Amino acid sequence: MRTTFKAALLAVKAALLAVALALPGPRTGAALAKDYILTAAKPDKLVIVDPEAMAITKTITLKDGGPMPMNIVPTADGKTAYVLINKWETIVGIDLDSGAEILRLDLSDETTRVKAMFGVDLSPDGTTLAVNESPVKLLTHEYQVEPTRISFYDAKTGKLLHRAESPRQMTLIMYSKDGSKLYGLGRQLYVFDAKTGKQIDAMQTQNWGRDGFYPTDILDVWSQWEQAGVLATPYYTARSDGDMADPTTYWTGLLTLDLETGAFDMKNVENTDIFYFSTAVSPVDKNIVYGAYTQLSKFDLGAGKPLKRVELPHSYYAVNVSTDGSKVFVGGAMGDIAVFDAETLDMLGRISMPGEANMSVAAVRVIARDTPIE
Repeated sequence: MRTTFKAALLAVKAALLAVALALPGPRTGAALAKDYILTAAKPDKLVIVDPEAMAITKTITLKDGGPMPMNIVPTADGKTAYVLINKWETIVGIDLDSGAEILRLDLSDETTRVKAMFGVDLSPDGTTLAVNESPVKLLTHEYQVEPTRISFYDAKTGKLLHRAESPRQMTLIMYSKDGSKLYGLGRQLYVFDAKTGKQIDAMQTQNWGRDGFYPTDILDVWSQWEQAGVLATPYYTARSDGDMADPTTYWTGLLTLDLETGAFDMKNVENTDIFYFSTAVSPVDKNIVYGAYTQLSKFDLGAGKPLKRVELPHSYYAVNVSTDGSKVFVGGAMGDIAVFDAETLDMLGRISMPGEANMSVAAVRVIARDTPIE
């Protein structure tokens, strides 16, 4: 009897194990992957942070990095980062394990000064760097402003592949998940063919044409959509039929663009009593959005409402989320990154930059690695 019961119990355990193995679940690599934060500090440092250890893993000094490294664009495998340096005129590729420079792409030459500012992204297959450029021709008697453009470069060699004219006043550019489109955020949300650079569409943002509301005000220079695959940015507006002395006339909203599906939306979420510089979507629940400046807030995008808000120790410009959605990272502005519990918004710790150097408007990017960075 005991033998029969034991055999039956073992059979049940084996069956449950078989079912568990058959269920869909995270890939082994993803399950073992470890998060790192990539950011920058003045005057010339690329900083790699281990948020679990609440410590800096590596600091890489970038040649000609000053006065401040700007955009940081990681590869999908988390092994390389492209960084905009040298007064927005050079992009370097950095091997994150060795710290070695493996690419130097100078945008300017003897006849033309080119600034890239914030618009840099890498194609999903890792082959092409797209750069939104503002060129000025250096003549003997004047500086001649030329049309803004998107240039496409080979990510390994830096060779120019092609370029196309782009609208002025764009800040961010980002690839669609399948690499077929490139989006540009400016006075509209522009859509370009990623192979030719030709504009193929535009979604209204500033002049959104919503009855009863003024045009929106949007400022976004932070690339932080890699976790959820969703661009999210705050916007501000006011009711055109409201009393300007009434605080409820003013609204904060969230603009979102799903880089996989192309779904675009602008939704009011709260009356404006504070401002956010940037927002990021949870990769686990895309209805959850976090915003930061002098406060850290959590929103339910589906319901269009705030869930919680906490005071921050000081101003932070950039916000991002861990791969498992359990932690929120805020950085930029001053000299530290703060880590919060994503559910409660309780602070878990702070990591100071080398010498507590200012981070300015540096991005806070998150990579997941199967192999540790040492």
